[in-house]
Amino acid sequence: MNPMMAAKAYAAIQGGGMSTGASAPVAQPGFGELLQNVMTDTVQQTRSAETQMMTSVQGQGSLIDVVTAVSSAEASLETVIAVRDQVISAYQEIMRMPI
Repeated sequence: MNPMMAAKAYAAIQGGGMSTGASAPVAQPGFGELLQNVMTDTVQQTRSAETQMMTSVQGQGSLIDVVTAVSSAEASLETVIAVRDQVISAYQEIMRMPI
């Protein structure tokens, strides 16, 4: 997951927006689309790590590439887990609100 996507996901959870420095309004994706993009990126990074591991096992890849791919996939997964925890926390807080 790239840092910009992680920052957008965090900003969406916190209810804020990211300023792009431009004064023209920019169409931003909805929260659901943002989550879908983050999940797609996480799956792609996990598959990339698996591919790197397979090439290393076959003797064609380097260990550094494997470690880098696995670390990237792990960071991406940790971001998804943090987003999930924040969404669950927000849902629980909404459910405790009196009507």
